[in-house]
Amino acid sequence: MLSALEQSVAAARTRRLDLLRAPGGWLSLIGLEWLETGVNRIGSAQHDNDIVLRAGPAHLGSITLAHDGEATFVPMEGVAVTVDGREVERVVLVDDASGTPSEVRFGDAHFFVIARDGRKALRVKDEQARTRLFFRGLEYFPIDASWRVEADWVPFDPPMELEMGTVLGTIDKEKVPGKAVFVRDGRTFELFPIQETPDSLFFVFGDLTSGKETYGAARFLDTGLPKDGKLVLDFNEARNPPCAFTPYATCPLAPPENRLDVRVEAGELKYRGHD
Repeated sequence: MLSALEQSVAAARTRRLDLLRAPGGWLSLIGLEWLETGVNRIGSAQHDNDIVLRAGPAHLGSITLAHDGEATFVPMEGVAVTVDGREVERVVLVDDASGTPSEVRFGDAHFFVIARDGRKALRVKDEQARTRLFFRGLEYFPIDASWRVEADWVPFDPPMELEMGTVLGTIDKEKVPGKAVFVRDGRTFELFPIQETPDSLFFVFGDLTSGKETYGAARFLDTGLPKDGKLVLDFNEARNPPCAFTPYATCPLAPPENRLDVRVEAGELKYRGHD
């Protein structure tokens, strides 16, 4: 019979795998295409498009990016394409900063606009992407109860500002509500999370397995909120960022403050299909 820890970790890994392999999950990502100010012609034909897609019709349409960042999509006449489930002749696309970006769908593929560091890009996904169809599965360190750590929670008032680099070479400034402090083998370590949702904390960390057994840029870990000054960090649930599976994601890097001088031999291993 599985222990409570094994059951909890198994359930988390099942949820992780389901999200990853979903038709619109990270494995379906086939493009990150930056928009230029003015008219951007879009389609799979290589000779006369400004943005060449890896799926879809030869000529899908165009997106005009205004100086204020407004992106207006005009589909090519006669092409089967919808925006948020509707056929349109012309529409302004809402980007992902809203939380619910406009979805431009054509066959098994779709894209939406993302906003990054003052620029706009198309994030393109395809349910038939090779990375999804030929996914090689996830591998883990053995579950280790000693890496389910109870940390002391030290809140910050006001929140601390933490600079986090990204794979794009940009720097994001994030608000950190506090820090988790824990002891391992007689040594004290600290980790600084950001809070992306009201009921959870999000850690981007590295350790001495990074770039060896685990993905080099960082691993991710979600936790609940602290209770009575304590926070549980279950490193058995540490996972790879999307960049471990696709070159088209825009992942954060572990900041220096979150690079642990210890081997965290728990959680997800480097994806064997990364190359």
